[in-house]
Amino acid sequence: MIGNNWDKILKDEFEKEYFQNLIRFVTEEYNKKTIFPPQNEIFNAFRHTPYDKVKVVILGQDPYHGENQAQGLSFSVRNEVGRPPSLQNIFKEIESDLGLKISKNNSLIPWTEEGVLLLNAVLTVEKDKAASHKDQGWEQFTDAVIQKINEKDTPVVFILWGAYARSKKVFITNPIHCIIESPHPSPFSAYNGFFGSKPFSKTNHFLEQNNMKPINWQI
Repeated sequence: MIGNNWDKILKDEFEKEYFQNLIRFVTEEYNKKTIFPPQNEIFNAFRHTPYDKVKVVILGQDPYHGENQAQGLSFSVRNEVGRPPSLQNIFKEIESDLGLKISKNNSLIPWTEEGVLLLNAVLTVEKDKAASHKDQGWEQFTDAVIQKINEKDTPVVFILWGAYARSKKVFITNPIHCIIESPHPSPFSAYNGFFGSKPFSKTNHFLEQNNMKPINWQI
């Protein structure tokens, strides 16, 4: 399914009836409609960041639903398309928090190579219809993913932006992990506590305290 150690970690989940039904639903949707991300990129977050490499999880809700935006990674879009407001606010906070120059690139793939799992709770969406694949089974699957990461015996930072992401705290029970939470970077909430929350420096401080290499947040 994925091509790295996630296949072994999630083997039991792939075999469950709900997941088989989900894959049938998604396959039918791709055959009939315009669905994002491209079908071969649905599991990009897992392909780019193998289980044993996960040091940070940034949890989003569902993929961008505009043309050519989604690439299977939460908050990330392709370099050649316009930058969504939430991503722009993320870059602004990086500049404020770490003093790093705002990148001209939009794709967050370099973060994935640093050990950042960019996980959406729902992995597919119909074009121009936000949350159109909600409650089809993706949430059950990604909740299981969070629980598997919670079982890791090496520390992980969970960055939870907004009420939806913060609701997943119930699955993060292992005391070795760190939860960093704030309002969402959306323009509707960024000024209510996202700006100034310093998630990037807090993440690196925690990693360094645990003798782990900090994340290079420069894109």
